[in-house]
Amino acid sequence: MEPFVKSKKETLLSLEPWESKYANLTAGFTTKKGGVSSPPYESLNLGLHVNDSAKDVVKNRHIVAEQLSFPLESWVCAEQVHGTTIQKVTMNDKGKGTQSYSDGIAKCDGIYTKDPSVLLSLCFADCVPLYFIAPNYHCIGLAHAGWRGTVGNIAGEMISAFKSEGIRESEIFVTIGPSIGECCYIVNDEVIDLVKTVLDDRSGSAYNEVEKGQYTLNLQKVNKHLLLQAGIAEENILLSSRCTSCESETFFSHRRDEGKTGRMFSFIGYKESVNL
Repeated sequence: MEPFVKSKKETLLSLEPWESKYANLTAGFTTKKGGVSSPPYESLNLGLHVNDSAKDVVKNRHIVAEQLSFPLESWVCAEQVHGTTIQKVTMNDKGKGTQSYSDGIAKCDGIYTKDPSVLLSLCFADCVPLYFIAPNYHCIGLAHAGWRGTVGNIAGEMISAFKSEGIRESEIFVTIGPSIGECCYIVNDEVIDLVKTVLDDRSGSAYNEVEKGQYTLNLQKVNKHLLLQAGIAEENILLSSRCTSCESETFFSHRRDEGKTGRMFSFIGYKESVNL
């Protein structure tokens, strides 16, 4: 069953299985609808680094914050660089990156926290969003996995970060969110050669050659394999089937829109302290 479902607002998709199970949790993915940005960022662009009007982007962020009942001052954003660095954030980081891209958590593609009233937020326009939760420890995380972050095993890096907090693999749940699907994602030998280094015979086919030197690639499948390799039980992993490139009325897509496009946000946070 698709874990990301339409909320009451067209701007948002809710990570419904988690929101319904974990008290006070807010988690989901934004769409491109319901904002104030002009083309080619029409209309709910949340990225401050794509040459859109910063004023419009901040207004869009306030629109989402109001709909989530999670004030923008409580968000934490990152300066994403397609790497594998994971950073723990706290209440002291609230507001970072909300008004300026360069003020986000520096050179970081994964953030996690154990603090309540912090909304973790990362930008996407085809790359794979990874959501992490260890409910018994009030620990949540987000990671941005493009092909570089995927082959660098940012998924495994986040699991290692959770383990450093004393959390066992069996207590970690992961959702792989909407991203470009293998239906729309064609890559070359350079990428596939790197993908091969993180796969094994048990992973099945995550890519298929469609012509010489050109392959379809299922980044979600590669990330799932790496999560299983890191010790996460298959029953603890949810997988979205939504393709950001196919659903042109719903999502921005860097590849489909030839680089001139906006960004969606993945988000996760506990609204207030819960009993552990």
